[in-house]
Amino acid sequence: MAGKDFKVTPWEVSGEVDYDRIIKDFGIQKIDEVLLNRIKKYTKDIHYTLRRKIFFAHRDFNLLLDKYEKGEKFFLYTGRAPSGMVHLGHLVPWMFTKWLQDKFNCDLWFQFPDEEKFLFKEKLTLEDTEKYLKENMLDVIALGFDPKKTKFLIDTLHAKLLYKQAVRVAKKITFSTVKATFGFGGETNIGAIFYTAMQAVPAFLPSVLTGRNIPCLVPLGFDQDPHFRISRDVIVKLGYYNPAIIHCRFMPSLQGPGKMSASIVESGIYTTDDPKTVEMKIKKHAFSGGQPTIEEHRKKGGNPDIDSCYQILNYLEPDDKKVTKIYNDYKSGKLLTGKLKEITIEFINKFLKEHQKKREQARKLVDKYIYKD
Repeated sequence: MAGKDFKVTPWEVSGEVDYDRIIKDFGIQKIDEVLLNRIKKYTKDIHYTLRRKIFFAHRDFNLLLDKYEKGEKFFLYTGRAPSGMVHLGHLVPWMFTKWLQDKFNCDLWFQFPDEEKFLFKEKLTLEDTEKYLKENMLDVIALGFDPKKTKFLIDTLHAKLLYKQAVRVAKKITFSTVKATFGFGGETNIGAIFYTAMQAVPAFLPSVLTGRNIPCLVPLGFDQDPHFRISRDVIVKLGYYNPAIIHCRFMPSLQGPGKMSASIVESGIYTTDDPKTVEMKIKKHAFSGGQPTIEEHRKKGGNPDIDSCYQILNYLEPDDKKVTKIYNDYKSGKLLTGKLKEITIEFINKFLKEHQKKREQARKLVDKYIYKD
């Protein structure tokens, strides 16, 4: 979709996204206190991304919980299309997915559609996506997903498993539908037109493999929602449960409004960045919500809602008290922009030091996660 000042598609996010308009235009539901309390009934606590409305909306989460209350366990499905290195923004929905796996003791099917970005990005080769696939898997494993309950699906590797179900989906989706949804035209390659069918399969694949209907929950960034707007009705027609969806906001770019991007080096922090690179990016590129001078900042205060350093902390620091204090101190003018950048650099480097350690350990664990069909 596109608004006056923003654009959101599965392949491009730009501008300051209007989430209220997204909710209104696409008929998704806000996550309210009633739903949070219902989740808390089973999880005993609420993940910070839910408390802070980073996960802000859903489709059919209530219906999923209805089934759960009747004794039907659900599985999780999310993914990553390899097209570059992983940045901090990618980690947020995966960390929430890990929390869901732990709290509900459920399986996760993690799809790596290694053909998607090859089909949509002219300069990207299959050799590129293969390289990024190997690197991206390490970041997912480093987050601590249970290898006994986590299954990696790689489209080109698991084509025999996925394709038969994908053609069943594809037969029920017309070109006019994908054209209207994605803006495809005469120059669009046929692989891109077919791709949505491949992304739909993991949402019902466990039901196919077990021979019984199993509910599915898909945590995702809103940019991926169009695929499921198309495929959810088709999945029902095939005789399976509609997947429930829970939507995540985008971590803002370091440079201001818009999404942190894997393809724009200056827009984000990669999980492989070293401490000096992190420091350079924050000091040189981080968009500030502060005033032009120290005197003005002390008097008027800063705007944490547009400050990229505060936003990084809001998306990654689980301690509510720390985040609230930083917000209030910055807004009042007590905390200066330079100090906020120092706090952010220290936090990110501490976070990445631990993540990179686990990432290296993950190199020996990849085979345990790849699904064996």
